[in-house]
Amino acid sequence: MKEVKVNSKRTLITGEDSDSDSDSDSSLPMVLLLDEIFPKLPVKSIARFRCVSKLCRSMPIRRLLFALQRVNDEFLIFSSPQPHQKKPSSSPLVASADFHMKICQHTWPVFRGLTSRLIYFSTARNGNQEPLIYNPITGEHESLPELSRYRKSYSFIGFDPIGKQFKLLFMAYPYCFEGGDHRVMTLGNGEKIWREVKCSLTHLPVTEGICIDGVLYYVGENNDVEMSFEIVCFDVRSEEFKFVSAKCFSVPHSTRLVNYKGKLGGIELTYDDDDAVVLTVRVLEDGERCEWLEYVYTLPENEVFVTDVFVVGMTGAEEIVLSDRFTAKPFYVFYFDPERNTLQAVEVRGVGEYSEAFESECSVYAFVDYEVDPKFIT
Repeated sequence: MKEVKVNSKRTLITGEDSDSDSDSDSSLPMVLLLDEIFPKLPVKSIARFRCVSKLCRSMPIRRLLFALQRVNDEFLIFSSPQPHQKKPSSSPLVASADFHMKICQHTWPVFRGLTSRLIYFSTARNGNQEPLIYNPITGEHESLPELSRYRKSYSFIGFDPIGKQFKLLFMAYPYCFEGGDHRVMTLGNGEKIWREVKCSLTHLPVTEGICIDGVLYYVGENNDVEMSFEIVCFDVRSEEFKFVSAKCFSVPHSTRLVNYKGKLGGIELTYDDDDAVVLTVRVLEDGERCEWLEYVYTLPENEVFVTDVFVVGMTGAEEIVLSDRFTAKPFYVFYFDPERNTLQAVEVRGVGEYSEAFESECSVYAFVDYEVDPKFIT
C-alpha cells in the first residue's frame, strides 16, 4: 500500500480549497482528504481519525460495504473505497478491500439489513430468531432477545436522526387477518424489550428496506388484493405506518429502493435486445398524491462487459452502483453517473482474511455509503 505522508508542521483541515499559495502550505482541504488520502488508508486508520475532533467526526467518510455468503452459509464482511474521480477512466480502476469480520456458518446467519454504521443479522436457534447487531469496523456485536417465528418472519433496521436511536422492526405471521405480529425494539437504551406495534395493512415484505431521514421503506404485497403492492413507510421515531401505492413498478420484487437525492427512489434493472443494461429509475415526488417521476437510462459501452449484475444503490455523489451477483476473478463494481452518462468499472481485490474469497463462488450483498464510524450503538 502506498504510504501517505502529511507535512509534520501544523496542518489545518478546511472545508474549502484555498486559492493562495501561503494557505496551501498550512491547510489541508477537505476535498483532498476525501478524494486522495482516505481512499489509500486502511479503514481502521480512518475510524481512528474520526475520533480526533468534532470536525473530523462530521466528515462524510463512506465506503462500499460487502457481505459475501459462501455455500456453507458463512459470511465474509469487507469494504472498499468509493471512487471520487471527477473524470472517469476508460480502463477499470483498482480498489483494495479491507476485511472486517467473519460470521461462522454454525449459527445459520440470515442477513437482515444495514443502516448508518450497523449491520443486522439473525441466527436460527430451536425455531427462534436471535437478532445480532454488528459494527463491522470494530467487530463489536450484541445479541438481542430471541423471538418465536412461524415459517418465515421479516425484520429491518432503521435510524431516527432526531432522537439518534436505532430501532429494529420485526414481523411474523404476515398472512394473518389481524395484520400479523409486529414488534419494535429500541437499541442502546439498556432495556432490550420487544414492544408491540399496530399495522393496519396485512402485507408480505418483498424487498429489502432502506432508511431515509428517519423513515424505513420497503415494498409489501397487499394480502387483501391480489397482485397489489404498496410502499410501506415506517416512521422510526413515531413507530407509525403509512402506505403509498407501488403500482408504477412493473416488477416490484426485483426493485431496488434507493436514496435519490434525499427522496425515495426505486430502480429496476433489465436488458435490451443488445444485452445492454437498462435502468428504470422512479422517484417519489409526492407521497400524499402518489406522484412519481420516471427516468430511463441505458448504460454506455465499457471496456468491461456488464452482465449478471444487480443494483447496489445510489451514492451521495448521485452515482448508481452496480455489482457482480457472484464472486469471480476479477470481481467488479460499476459506477454510473446519469448526469454525465459515464460508466466507471472498479475491480475489487484482496477480499477475505487471507484474500481467499474469490476462490469459490459466493453470493454478494452490497451497500453504498457505509459510514466509517468506530461508535457502536450509542
